[in-house]
Amino acid sequence: MQPLAERLRPKSLDEYIGQEHLVGKSAVLRTHIERGRVPSMILWGPPGVGKTTLAHIISQQLDRPFYTLSAISSGVKDVRKAIEQAQQAQMFNEDGAILFIDEIHRFSKSQQDSLLGAVEAGIVKLIGATTENPSFEVITPLLSRCQVYVLNSLTEEHFEKLLTKATLEDTIMNKRRFQIEEKTALFRYSGGDARKFYNIIELLANNTDEDPILINDEHVTNVLQSTTALYDKQGEQHYDIISAFIKSVRGSDPNASVYWLARMLEGGEDVKFIARRLLILAAEDIGLANPNALLIANTCFEIVHKIGMPEARIPLSEATIYLANSPKSNSAYLAIDKALALVRETGDLPVPLHLRNAPTKLMKELNYGKTYKYSHDFPDHFVDQQYLPDKLDGNMIYKPQKNRHEAQFSEQLQQRWKKRYKF
Repeated sequence: MQPLAERLRPKSLDEYIGQEHLVGKSAVLRTHIERGRVPSMILWGPPGVGKTTLAHIISQQLDRPFYTLSAISSGVKDVRKAIEQAQQAQMFNEDGAILFIDEIHRFSKSQQDSLLGAVEAGIVKLIGATTENPSFEVITPLLSRCQVYVLNSLTEEHFEKLLTKATLEDTIMNKRRFQIEEKTALFRYSGGDARKFYNIIELLANNTDEDPILINDEHVTNVLQSTTALYDKQGEQHYDIISAFIKSVRGSDPNASVYWLARMLEGGEDVKFIARRLLILAAEDIGLANPNALLIANTCFEIVHKIGMPEARIPLSEATIYLANSPKSNSAYLAIDKALALVRETGDLPVPLHLRNAPTKLMKELNYGKTYKYSHDFPDHFVDQQYLPDKLDGNMIYKPQKNRHEAQFSEQLQQRWKKRYKF
């Protein structure tokens, strides 16, 4: 017997739940589909939000040959075979076949390279599904030939509709009665994932012969805690544990940091994902308090790419402990966000005349660069002059925080800029 999630898989856009920004009335992707002209695309979003289902619906609505590959089990040979089949099918359908690749982020560079020619020639329309940021995992030449569509986690409103479909429309579940008292735990444990939601409903139904099937927060929690794994890298635990890991490193607790690292590794988390989080941590939370942290994190990232597991656990542990023990500062993070807010608020302010480039005679006549002071001509290679636009002159964007490295910056800045900025 098919699982509930398969039995209720939508077969048309009208049955599809969620992603209204893409497939709702007059939305961009729906418009492409209805016109029969879809681009090659990458569907990027968390698990269970309808990426695979959407690919199937597109192929059915366009009546195109549909080939599917899994990046986990397919190699370059499988890709070439699918392209050959698509090329033969193109003789009967000039628009070309659809090639769906699940978890395209797991494809190697050579596997992705083997797709380029067929995508460029229009032999296939590629639909790739990924839970990872495609700008990290998909090669640039292939990414540039695809439209990236972002799919969002499902909301409670969507789960209400899924619950109705499961309990009333499914030919097996509608033979049972449901006593629904509370839904908070049911929705929370689903983690925005429709597949997981249906699996929980099925689990609750299979867990008892009683009629009606009771759904309340206590019962859902008890059943799930006795049957689910400690770490689900495709679901809520994935987000909870990476959150605990980040907050432990930020909070300077190396013991908790390594513990959560171990939970992720034991659960089969992608080590590249962990290494990327360490890079972000080094820049966002440690920053100028210890600039070496970014170098350590970047080295760890490169090593993890080269060696993989199980050895990757060692540099990951080393980098995690180093970052946890490092002094913390988010001054660079705050500075760039303040600068971006200023740009959005004030718009395209003119560059001061003395800072402008003057490559032509006319520009020189207009005094471009005329009063600019060349810093190296002055003592200690410094001279006080205006660098911000007139409207923002004297605006303190970067504020050093209290740590050893930035204390030196603060002293230096006050000596140099005490007449222009208020400290």
